[in-house]
Amino acid sequence: MFTRDKISTGTPYYQRCLFVCILAGLLNGCSSNVPELIKKAPPGNIQISEVHQAAGRFKHSRVRWGGTIIRVDNLKESTLIEVLARSLASEGKPDSGSDGQGRFMVKVKGFLDPEEYPKDRLLTVTGSVTQAIERSVGDYSYTYPVVEAEVYFLWPEEKDYPYRYYRDPFYDPWYPFGYRYPYYW
Repeated sequence: MFTRDKISTGTPYYQRCLFVCILAGLLNGCSSNVPELIKKAPPGNIQISEVHQAAGRFKHSRVRWGGTIIRVDNLKESTLIEVLARSLASEGKPDSGSDGQGRFMVKVKGFLDPEEYPKDRLLTVTGSVTQAIERSVGDYSYTYPVVEAEVYFLWPEEKDYPYRYYRDPFYDPWYPFGYRYPYYW
């Protein structure tokens, strides 16, 4: 029979558990919910301007595009999302401050609620170019490349706070060497 005196335990059990919990917390904090297919561009990295010039040449090509949602149309068995293309950052997030690069459609199987995919939200999609459809933008006839979505990601809404930095109204950088405001203190 083993007794506690004869077993060499090394580090105490609670220290090992604490180390594992801290490590798991750090790894969880570093992880991202962005899908891998969105983070990495497919080989060739075909741009939307290339497809606009010769849509037939890029049929069935894999692309990763993103931009700002313009409109969501639900069809009988799928959903078409009209997107204004924007340049993508390193992890595939569209740069909302960049100029538009053209428009494209994202075809998603099934129903997507337009309230969950509202206008001006950022969306990134990875899929293949299947066709080009013609629709009007105002009175102008526009040709949209259609991307059959393999993976799509709706980026979280960014909050814009009018006051980013809080400043104490009684803060005086010269306090130890000068006068303290207000004078009656």
